[in-house]
Amino acid sequence: MSYETSRFLSAPLRHYSVLAGHMAACSCCRWQSDSVCWPRSGTGCLIHLLPSPDFWKTVICSFAKISLGFLLAFLSGIILGTAAWRFSLIRDFLSPVISLTKSVPVASFVILALIWIGSKNLSVIISFTVVLPMIYSGTVSGLSSTDLRLMEMAAVFRMPLLKQIRYLYIPALIPYLVSSCRTALGISWKSGIAAEVIGTPAFSIGRQLYNAKISLETERLFAWTIVIILASTIFEHIFLWLLRSVPCGAKTGKGGSSWIRLP
Repeated sequence: MSYETSRFLSAPLRHYSVLAGHMAACSCCRWQSDSVCWPRSGTGCLIHLLPSPDFWKTVICSFAKISLGFLLAFLSGIILGTAAWRFSLIRDFLSPVISLTKSVPVASFVILALIWIGSKNLSVIISFTVVLPMIYSGTVSGLSSTDLRLMEMAAVFRMPLLKQIRYLYIPALIPYLVSSCRTALGISWKSGIAAEVIGTPAFSIGRQLYNAKISLETERLFAWTIVIILASTIFEHIFLWLLRSVPCGAKTGKGGSSWIRLP
């Protein structure tokens, strides 16, 4: 092939290479510009969704199911943790179960629950499964931190059980529960929404995220993400405020009782 021929053939290739480079640069700039505008457009999409009755039904259903799973796990964790602290046989029996629950990936639980019970109450089961080990561990650690000398004094003076619970065990337990709940509240929402994305039950935030992904609606994805953040934050602040306000300790003033005030 002569020099003139090779030069003639290579000229279009250089032209197309320069054109491809310009197109890639323009696409990158456009992507960066769109990425900056997406959160703003997501907020606008959220404002557009607010008047819709289906929007509020979806938010309420997901909020109720994930909150129910967390509350059931909270109560069950306290009951099982108290039983494990009191009876070593129960603690030895539950220890491998709790360890197994901690180590199994959330996706495995989601798929198994989806096969066994379907997608309707999937987020309840997953939130319960993820939160239970944290509350259980916090309960055992909190009760184990109770001052032994105070327990001996309560036994010597035959203090009633209800007073022991109020003045000895609850003050020792509350800080550990608050610490456990701070972590468990966020994880319950993350795992619950992830379960809804996989199971796509009707009127769920996870289904809306899945539909936004299928249709490549980034604005809608940002809008529902904002909803998740707001719902999780509201529930966390309300629950922790109630938990910190549990009455315990010695009576003060005119028959009043001191209240737990933790950071």
